Amino acid sequence: MQMIDGGVTASIGFSANGVACGIKKRKKDLALVVSEKPCTFAGSFTTNLVKAAPVLWDQKLVSSSASVKALVVNSGNANACTALQGEQDARTMASLAAKELGCTEDEVLVCSTGVIGVPLPMDKIEAGIKSCASVLSSTREAALEAAQAICTTDTFTKEVALELTIEGKRVHIGGMAKGSGMIHPNMATMLSFITTDAAISKDVLQALLGSSIQDSYNMISVDGDTSTNDTVLVLANGMSGTSLLSPSHPEWEVFCEAFTAVHTALAKAIVRDGEGAGKFLEVQVKGAKDKATAQTLARSVITSNLVKTAFFGSDANWGRILCAMGYSGASFDPNGLDLFFSSAKGMIQVVKGGAPLAFDEHLAKGILLEKEIITLAQLSDGDGEGTAWGCDLSYEYVRINGDYRS
Repeated sequence: MQMIDGGVTASIGFSANGVACGIKKRKKDLALVVSEKPCTFAGSFTTNLVKAAPVLWDQKLVSSSASVKALVVNSGNANACTALQGEQDARTMASLAAKELGCTEDEVLVCSTGVIGVPLPMDKIEAGIKSCASVLSSTREAALEAAQAICTTDTFTKEVALELTIEGKRVHIGGMAKGSGMIHPNMATMLSFITTDAAISKDVLQALLGSSIQDSYNMISVDGDTSTNDTVLVLANGMSGTSLLSPSHPEWEVFCEAFTAVHTALAKAIVRDGEGAGKFLEVQVKGAKDKATAQTLARSVITSNLVKTAFFGSDANWGRILCAMGYSGASFDPNGLDLFFSSAKGMIQVVKGGAPLAFDEHLAKGILLEKEIITLAQLSDGDGEGTAWGCDLSYEYVRINGDYRS
């Protein structure tokens, strides 16, 4: 398995592009991803009870359609809280794309992201779909154009691709994502789209996606808000020529590792672009009684606003970390806790056996002034491990979200 330069077009048989259709001012805002052949597919969606119209459309397809051929995405407008009109518009987006691509509307997935509560400008959407469909390409540049078109407050595009060998054949997994704010465990506003030329059945792909998001998107947090539009979609067209992959395949674990690596890379990129973020935070919990406990503890720390603000101020306020672990709902022995901070400037231990250590405040400050910081909570309850990723909480986050609509 090796990372390669690419995005959604890295997988054989996929084309894409992105255009500006006028939803946003002077920026790309509509993308298409299309496969030469029908794809098995899987999806995972927001747990928010208020779900955007495209989420409802995609959930219907996941439950009722055997295959899809395309994905259409717009940014700048979430098509959320738009009632029956929004549902009709989501279906119309699928129908318009299907007409241009020569397939049926039930073979087109739809996603939207942006401002909530505003109807889609369907005249612009229609023109954008026609324009985008006319310039589809399998080039690296086309993948980048699509990645640019799905961004909202993102400050950079998020793409990843890798190549691995299965049965002596080259298999690819490529992806793109958007997300900067409204990011919280149970997915978070984030969209992620994965393509692969591996051959895999729909039910097996759905199970694999469900497992992978537990260790990737569900382990990130920026601000504690779970959006109305969060969606992860995976399309697999089988064009690599391998036999059908499943848990009984001798190279299944190799594929699973690569699949999760792609999702984890995109999840971490979303956190690095957290609105107003200046620091990338990683929280490792080791020695918990099991993996689920470790993940619960790590998530609780990474989602604490008091922890986030302490890191923003480069303050080694380790008490906030213990507090967040304590209210997580997970069971652990506080008297068996060792706590460490590390960065490019070194490592420092601040707690041993649940008790505070005298430490060099100047050294701690230097470690926490770095842009990437690791917190290690070493427990003595078992061999469970979990890692969560997040960012600090800054003045800039308030500024960005204070005038998002205006």
